[in-house]
Amino acid sequence: MKGEFALVTGASSGIGYCYAREMASRGYGLVIVSNERDALAGKASAIRSDFGVEVVEVVMDLGVQSAAKQLHGFCEERGYEVEVLINNAGVYHDRDFLKDSEEFNSLILNLHVYTPAMLEFYFGRDMTARGKGYILNMSSVTSDIAVQRLATYSGTKAFLKNFSRATHIELFRQGVTVTCVRPGAVATGLYRLKPAALRTGLVLGYIITPEKHAAKTVRAMFKGRSRITPGLSSKILIVLVGLIPTGVLKLIRKLNIF
Repeated sequence: MKGEFALVTGASSGIGYCYAREMASRGYGLVIVSNERDALAGKASAIRSDFGVEVVEVVMDLGVQSAAKQLHGFCEERGYEVEVLINNAGVYHDRDFLKDSEEFNSLILNLHVYTPAMLEFYFGRDMTARGKGYILNMSSVTSDIAVQRLATYSGTKAFLKNFSRATHIELFRQGVTVTCVRPGAVATGLYRLKPAALRTGLVLGYIITPEKHAAKTVRAMFKGRSRITPGLSSKILIVLVGLIPTGVLKLIRKLNIF
């Protein structure tokens, strides 16, 4: 059993839960964070039962700017040595920027930009002092896709992509690896897909399971990769959508297609 901990945000469901299980299978203790108290408690209990590792539950709203400092302070006060930081918590939407509420726009900007950057700042300093650590930031294939209705989502994910690459270069000589993952469609409830569409996507391979995603991504992180885009279809999507001219996107908008 390892004395070090992996901290996973957004671990009460979906990909975050699979990340937590993947780290537990490797012997890491866990600090798992979510604002969903009951779901988090249930997932923690399941991981303890299946892997026998220490699991610390932290119920916290990561969408406020004080969250990163509070979370780091919590771990520091209790002596949890975080060797792996997985910045997974996030929200998804496809809606015009001006039609979103002020509250939602603040939430997505904090959750996708401020909190993960400051968590990397606080825990990254600890890691460099020890000369070892791994940081995984969840971006998206949309980080290369600037289209209507995804302004804040793709914009914040583009920040995570660029931020991760820059800090990967800054920190590698100090023993800390920063890895950016850019998933496409993953079989979770985040995208609210109909069951038939989900089954078709899994069969055709353009949607992957969260378990497979987590396993591939964690392996890449421990190999020191700076970036991973799981799935061939996601790589193709980035290229194809990137070739669409702005005029075509305007026409799509005019015709109310998307």
